[in-house]
Amino acid sequence: MSRTHHHGFELPKLPSLLRHALPRFVEGVIAPVAVFYAAFALLGLNGALVAAVTWVYGGIAWRYLRGHQVSAMLILAALGVTVRAALAAATHSPVVYFLQPTLGTLLVSMAFLASVPLRRPLAQKLATDMVPMPEAFLRHARVRQFFLRISLLWSLVFFANALFSLWMLFNQSIGTYLWVRTSVVALLGACAVGISLFGFRRCLQHVNREPALAA
Repeated sequence: MSRTHHHGFELPKLPSLLRHALPRFVEGVIAPVAVFYAAFALLGLNGALVAAVTWVYGGIAWRYLRGHQVSAMLILAALGVTVRAALAAATHSPVVYFLQPTLGTLLVSMAFLASVPLRRPLAQKLATDMVPMPEAFLRHARVRQFFLRISLLWSLVFFANALFSLWMLFNQSIGTYLWVRTSVVALLGACAVGISLFGFRRCLQHVNREPALAA
């Protein structure tokens, strides 16, 4: 009989994490925004909406047809773009235009919350998009519990983000909204990322210390 760490998993080094996660972040977060604003400058609002929707859903279709996994970031981007395009098609009001990302954030918050009772935590899907993890590790009870709690945390973060953005939008000027809202949301997100990483490292330490008996 020998003692082994059956569920062990080591967090990759930062450069390896960045090489794996950065393309997905660019594809699901940066690229849709860049496509929208580039098309907006050239084609106007309607052209920008068409370009953004085409980019996101085209990316999903391309990955599906090639048999590749569709990242959670791309799915969340598709949800956000759908809400924004539907509202922008109905009105050209500046307030409604800036309201669209907030409603998308609220939708994302609900998606994180709904994933918890379904026992399919969205935080786990996002984490595995960033860092490939072995199935045995993901099935561990402590790991499952961690991702359920982190999904609740991010649901709260996005909900607070949406509420603050709504208050700013209807009580402050557009200029103040853009500067203050962006700063507060960035700070809130950075704190949530820090808590998530700290919690994940603690979870790793506990899981990797659990020995399993093997013949």
